Amino acid sequence: MALTQSVKEELSHLAVRKSSERKAEVSAMLRFAGGLHIISGRIVIEAEVDLASTARRLKSAISEVYGHSAEIIVVSGGGLRRGSRYVIRVVREGEALARQTGLLDNRGRPVRGLPSAVVNGSAADAEAVWRGAFLAHGSLTEPGRSSSLEVTCPGPEAALALVGAARRLGISAKAREVRGVDRVVVRDGDTIAALLTRMGAHDALMAWEERRMRKEVRATANRLANFDDANLRRSAQAAVAAGARVERALEILGDDVPDHLRYAGELRVAHKQASLDELGRLADPPLTKDAIAGRIRRLLAMADKKAIETGIPGTEANVTPDMLDG
Repeated sequence: MALTQSVKEELSHLAVRKSSERKAEVSAMLRFAGGLHIISGRIVIEAEVDLASTARRLKSAISEVYGHSAEIIVVSGGGLRRGSRYVIRVVREGEALARQTGLLDNRGRPVRGLPSAVVNGSAADAEAVWRGAFLAHGSLTEPGRSSSLEVTCPGPEAALALVGAARRLGISAKAREVRGVDRVVVRDGDTIAALLTRMGAHDALMAWEERRMRKEVRATANRLANFDDANLRRSAQAAVAAGARVERALEILGDDVPDHLRYAGELRVAHKQASLDELGRLADPPLTKDAIAGRIRRLLAMADKKAIETGIPGTEANVTPDMLDG
């Protein structure tokens, strides 16, 4: 759950300026987390999420994009649900919002998938759909053999629409029904990393990749149990691979990189086999392991984001198979 929460926390604070992207995100959040209810002959929209920051993001978007007011109700956990849940409710203008976000069609009938304007939107809109769906009902498990990024869907039509949005991003996702619940699942580690990047969860991606690399190193060390230096070799290879990524990051960003991030990157490049502890001690003034790791993480995230925006290869382009398998 810690990984899932870190992704959602980061996504819930991601700045999105384009109106079409915000509309696509709201439509997805209401579709995957919400429902329509008839109360006293009036259509009411309710959406239930698990983070306060997600609830505030949805409430703000409903107000700023559509001009409708929403309230947030906190539901305390009980039974199987330990944490609090947050219900965003639109009462007075529920029907108008339902039509605007595609929950209802022009004839007032419920739409089971996603509205055509969202389905046929741009790649950025498809990213927003996935961001909204993940914030609503997504989960990310620890990297490893059973790693997965999943979204629980309200029905098969919504699941197929989400698979289609992934396909527009060049990402392979599968819709499946598990114990009567429709889900969209991504299991391949590289594909999960690509999807996290497209959604905008750069910091969470770095944490996930770090854990993934540690597990890969551990698995390899177990297979090479007769070699005492297996862990050392893998750590050195990981450091060399990180150095190659940093070199590419500095190329991508050019002069558009803050001095403190550039300094950390140049240390990594100059001492490719050094550990993070050693890099911190080499810095002037000395830095902690967490400080140097954080700077390198932000440098790589900035570079990968710029690479996606400009359509050029990202930092992974400099990592060769020899660096990982050497």
